[in-house]
Amino acid sequence: MKKKSVYIETTIPSYATANPSSDSVKLLRQIITQNFWKNERQKYDLYISRYVFEECADGDEIYAKLRLDLIKDIPYLPITKEVEKLAEEYYDFLKIPDNAKTDCFHLAICVVNKIDFLLSWNMKHLGQPTYQKVSKFNEKRNLYSPQLLTVDAFMEIMEEEK
Repeated sequence: MKKKSVYIETTIPSYATANPSSDSVKLLRQIITQNFWKNERQKYDLYISRYVFEECADGDEIYAKLRLDLIKDIPYLPITKEVEKLAEEYYDFLKIPDNAKTDCFHLAICVVNKIDFLLSWNMKHLGQPTYQKVSKFNEKRNLYSPQLLTVDAFMEIMEEEK
């Protein structure tokens, strides 16, 4: 059986390598992400992009190294003209703030490469209301639509599919 393809957005390595949070929601996300990384990730074909690498390399030097070490063996998906054009279309269509424009690129990369799942803990711009808009947008243009999920939702769906 073919493995599911999964694009790992930057929040995944960030949660996997951060110090334990005093915020209970963030701490739970860290634990879930670490469990996924340790016990589940080998079941899937994982992918990242140059954007994930660049975001992981940013910030505190020690934690940047931890994030980069975590993703070092994950293949990159290419940033093509088609990806760039589609990301700009998503950006205009979704009215995403400038500081979150990279989310449009993560999404476009997954669409163009027909990736099954885009995993992220940041659902502010890629959550359910956006997903519904993107699905309709993609359907009208005969484009593929990946599932946009948090790690816990993804693992729950994968457990149900067994």
